[in-house]
Amino acid sequence: MLRRTLLAAALACWAGLAPAQQVPKPGPKDLCPVCGMIVSKYPNWVAVVTWKDGHAHFFDGAKDMFKFLNDLRKYAPGHRREDIAGIYVTDFYNLERIDARRALFVVGSDVLGPMGHELVPLASRTDAEDFLKDHKGKRIIAFDRVPPELPAALDNGRFD
Repeated sequence: MLRRTLLAAALACWAGLAPAQQVPKPGPKDLCPVCGMIVSKYPNWVAVVTWKDGHAHFFDGAKDMFKFLNDLRKYAPGHRREDIAGIYVTDFYNLERIDARRALFVVGSDVLGPMGHELVPLASRTDAEDFLKDHKGKRIIAFDRVPPELPAALDNGRFD
């Protein structure tokens, strides 16, 4: 049993899917580098960028995480995109950390995050479609299709 668990963990890491217990959690004083909020106050919205050197940046939602990723020179001077080890968001339904690069995000719903309108992360197409319908969302976007201007537009209540 232990061998199977270790093998599954090794395969998950190799595939870029770190097991949930390996994704760091924010401490009580970790601040979002984009907005300055204490991240641990919003556990249902936590997003994380981990680096190859072992440290992490925590965010109070996917929207600020995208702002960060779109402007590393501003928010993380000296960091390079190629040094990112993992990017994680909290799935809206099961509240577990999932690989953000495989997540789908619903925009324009009636569900607000800690900083207002948010990119709501979901683990599957079915969940995203159900959430879109149940919460009056405008559209579903894959990680690599989020336009760089969208996170700031959300701050102004614009979803396109």
